[in-house]
Amino acid sequence: MAGESRRKRIRGLLARAGVRFAPDFDAIDRAFAHESYARECACPSNERLEFLGDSVLGAIATTWLYERFPDEPEGGLTLRKAWIVNDAQIARTAGRLGFSQLVLLGAGMRRAAGAENTSILADAFEAFVGALYVRYGMERARRFVVREHIEHLDHESGAPVDAKTRLQHRAQAQMNATPAYYDENRGTPQLPAFFSRVEVDGRLLGSGTGSSKKIAQQAAAQDALRALEQSE
Repeated sequence: MAGESRRKRIRGLLARAGVRFAPDFDAIDRAFAHESYARECACPSNERLEFLGDSVLGAIATTWLYERFPDEPEGGLTLRKAWIVNDAQIARTAGRLGFSQLVLLGAGMRRAAGAENTSILADAFEAFVGALYVRYGMERARRFVVREHIEHLDHESGAPVDAKTRLQHRAQAQMNATPAYYDENRGTPQLPAFFSRVEVDGRLLGSGTGSSKKIAQQAAAQDALRALEQSE
């Protein structure tokens, strides 16, 4: 799967995690195999590694926040964690580290500029974290996430919060209810497009679209927040 130029790029990423020797290279390279590529080459995709990496990233963020903000209440830590694990933030980190040049896509997804897709980049980053954890242990994964992602974010200007988290806290505090999201896939594998609407206690508050379900839900939550602010 990997040519020498890819190996050099990935060795550079591994070095950032403190890994100097990588004998099982294909196991790491698999973290970049999007499902569209896996279908065409009949090989494993990065979905299982992404599933694992999502949890590993969350655990690392939780521990880092617990130690960094010893006086922060649970609610504040929750908001800060949402900022760290937000897809847009993760994708920006992945872009800065050159993941766009490493992600493996099917032909249609390449034509659709999938290498710049927020969801694809975020998933590849989480899959890489998962691969680090499986092959080299939690300490290497923690070192990579903290040094290359968490420490590049602004943690001193309060707790930046994504739209879904803000809507959830507002709905629970003011309406004693939890937002419910209803999603539709309106795109194709080559050009993914999702529509999401959000309701609180049966009341439609907002809707939005995006190239992934997560992005569409964030847009719907932002739309709902604007509607609530206008009704005040």
